[in-house]
Amino acid sequence: MQPISTALIIGAGGGLGTALCKQWQQDDNVDSVIAISSRAIDHDNKNELSGIKYITCDYSETAIAETCEQIKTMTDSITRVCICNGILHSENVWPEKRIEDVNLNALQEVFSVNSFIPLLWLKALFPLIKGDADCIIAVFSARVGSIGDNRSGGWYSYRASKAALNMLLKTAAIELARRASNVKLIAFQPGTTDTPLSKPFQAAVKAGNLFTTEFVAQRLVDIMNNQKLDGELSFIDWENKTIAW
Repeated sequence: MQPISTALIIGAGGGLGTALCKQWQQDDNVDSVIAISSRAIDHDNKNELSGIKYITCDYSETAIAETCEQIKTMTDSITRVCICNGILHSENVWPEKRIEDVNLNALQEVFSVNSFIPLLWLKALFPLIKGDADCIIAVFSARVGSIGDNRSGGWYSYRASKAALNMLLKTAAIELARRASNVKLIAFQPGTTDTPLSKPFQAAVKAGNLFTTEFVAQRLVDIMNNQKLDGELSFIDWENKTIAW
């Protein structure tokens, strides 16, 4: 009997997470879908998403480890992982326009969500992903996290947290090439997607550059299905084009 191939979506409560659940549910490369969210998911389209296994996790280090122990009992083989969670703004955080807007609490919150939590997931998932089956992992990064592409400044905490994420993923990719050569890491730039994260800034987006969650999810699934295990971290956008570090 062949192992059950599973797609794991972390941050499944958002618009892109939901769209990815639907895409993986229809994809022949996976047999089952596990969706993880920091809060209970109450989708209107429960019937569309039937068969998906849902787990609620508060993303603390202890809860992440416990969740991975639970996942171990649910599947034989994880072959796709998408880490979608991230923060740009909240009640306590807003992108900084000037250096005077920077404050320590906001920096710590943004770095915790955008940089540190994805790495904690990779740490806890490591025993589950190493093995014989190819495992492609996409972590949502951002073009504004590119140091070489930074032309407008501002957004200190968000830019820096995504740049830090890229470095953490690069470091992990070097280690995984030695210890889990079946794993491929991607830092994925989804483009400006019609979600609550981008909502306050959509007025400035050029016509045709605001994407639906369904479009981005389909692009990511296609990109992941065509990756090679090269031991490298790829920093790519929704068009599968390389972004400068």
